[in-house]
Amino acid sequence: MAGALVIGAGPGIGQAVARRFAREGLPVALIARTKETATAAAESVAALGVRTLPLVADAADETALRDALDAAAGELGEPDIVVYNAAAIRPDAIGELSHRDHVDAYAVNVLGALTAAAHTLPAMARRGRGTFVVTGGMPDMKPQYVSLSLGKAGVRALVELLDAEYGPSGVHVATVTVGGAVAPGTAHDPDDIADHYWRLHTQPRERWEREVLH
Repeated sequence: MAGALVIGAGPGIGQAVARRFAREGLPVALIARTKETATAAAESVAALGVRTLPLVADAADETALRDALDAAAGELGEPDIVVYNAAAIRPDAIGELSHRDHVDAYAVNVLGALTAAAHTLPAMARRGRGTFVVTGGMPDMKPQYVSLSLGKAGVRALVELLDAEYGPSGVHVATVTVGGAVAPGTAHDPDDIADHYWRLHTQPRERWEREVLH
């Protein structure tokens, strides 16, 4: 049975989204940068009674990410929904980071999402259904978070491009833009944010949203 695939399954939004889909009975593949994080996420989700598959890949490593996506499809089938939640979050001012550091941040914040989309959306388009959601942020650009602001702007552009390419084939592409620091019990509680992902996945086509701001 195909289910959900979460890339960037660390504590916070990633695991909250995985649990949200698990509560609906979907099996979940969880990709994280370390084995410890992937295993902890899978154990948390498996407690809800669904099949889980922990996988390890750095979202900035194209080969490793594609291998993990293939492993997930091989075990659980082509996913019904893919969530790209990986991000390189760090404070940095204008001119503070080297060119190389900016490239590394962009590789996680945007290019990993592009790789995941290119690898999974064609199959969704052939089936005529599926959902691809990217976790966004920085609704207002912040000069103290330059690399992240650039990355989240890139995410918006990517979602627009993917929607234009795959939306007509029945694939819902969207971003959930989080407008603040994520923490339980706050206005940006990860469990509350996770509800948006399920709602986007179940929206009828005539009501599709491309961006949700939380």
